[in-house]
Amino acid sequence: MKKILLATTLLVALQTMAQSDTTKTDTVKAGNFIIVKKEKKSVSIEISTKKGVDVSYNSGKKKKRNSSINWWIVDLGFTNLTDNTNYATAQASNYLRTLNTTAGDVTRNSMRLNAGKSSNVNIWIFMKKQNISKNVLNLKYGLGLEMYNFRYDRNVSYRKDPAPFVFNDTISFSKNKLYAGYITAPLMININPTPNNNNGFSLSAGISAGYLIASRNKQISNERGKVKYKGDFDLEPFRLAAIAEVGLGPVRLYGSYSLNKLHRSSTGLDQTPFAFGIRFSNW
Repeated sequence: MKKILLATTLLVALQTMAQSDTTKTDTVKAGNFIIVKKEKKSVSIEISTKKGVDVSYNSGKKKKRNSSINWWIVDLGFTNLTDNTNYATAQASNYLRTLNTTAGDVTRNSMRLNAGKSSNVNIWIFMKKQNISKNVLNLKYGLGLEMYNFRYDRNVSYRKDPAPFVFNDTISFSKNKLYAGYITAPLMININPTPNNNNGFSLSAGISAGYLIASRNKQISNERGKVKYKGDFDLEPFRLAAIAEVGLGPVRLYGSYSLNKLHRSSTGLDQTPFAFGIRFSNW
């Protein structure tokens, strides 16, 4: 009991010394029992008993790491398109075709999405945060897979026979979606005003670069059942996007807006994807 009281008394005294004088380094010994060392902005105590049991204490703040990695981040969100296509001009490209007069021409209404069912799911293999200045200003970058499901309300269809084209089908689909998947590398500047608080406010913004690795048109109907048509469909192979992330407490929200079009310029379509949703991440 006396030994514990002695250690406690020394700890209180040296905490007071650390607050009033942070320029000296002292070591105090009390027999073979305790060693006290006072360093700048901290007090450390090491207790060594005769039985060989060592106990240490440091009153200084834990130093933040300059970098950290977050593995397997998941995004769940919605996607949609801004459509600035001049459909009268696009008809001349031979990408938008009329195969049946009953189905009619491909128009803006044909390409309209079901906003509530058009989804964006991203899986980031890793995301790294590198300190730039005092852990308040950081660089964030990573690698992952972005997956877009553009769910159509109408019977527009994508085919490749042999050149890609789009047309209005003559049957109705219970599900009709265009899938596009990209391998993507994001790069962002992160601002975290409270680096010691994992549940504080943070803001990140930057760009991402992606490459198309898979695309297909999945359709379900009574007449044909479930079918998938694979091909690049003249989608733009490279994707650049402006991206942002907001952290408020444990909640992370993300958003992205493509800086180039979904389709190649030769198709005549002028559609730009965007997405937003919630991010499941530690920081």
